[in-house]
Amino acid sequence: MILATPAAEVQRLFGFPELPNLQPRWNVAPTQPVPAVRREEDGRHLVTLRWGLVPFWADDPSIGARLINARGETLAEKPSFREAFRKRRCLVPVDGFYEWKAEGKRKQGYAIRRRDRAPFAFAGLWERWNGPKGGPAPRNPWKR
Repeated sequence: MILATPAAEVQRLFGFPELPNLQPRWNVAPTQPVPAVRREEDGRHLVTLRWGLVPFWADDPSIGARLINARGETLAEKPSFREAFRKRRCLVPVDGFYEWKAEGKRKQGYAIRRRDRAPFAFAGLWERWNGPKGGPAPRNPWKR
């Protein structure tokens, strides 16, 4: 995932009140933190989420490394995604993403972007995972 658009432009496009300190990122990988736009009771907000869905019922957060993409055809039925699909959707602003192609024994990454290089968003799902011992959900560092 690529996101290098200035924070003020991302704020303008997605309509959230926070003006975060978004540093340009050129190769965000699964399990890393990503900005996401969620609708909350008082409007849209930019939050930080971990890339990789950890279902609320999971015992171990490492499952999230395997749950980085959902298929639109089955996500309403799959236990890992079903509840988040019904209740917890978000937008993940990006400038582009990488597709990887095997070339011999190596993989070559190809950046995919809009022709005009404008930012866009992936549809996302989010979940609260408190672990087997429970605990509070992490706070949003950008929300005042």
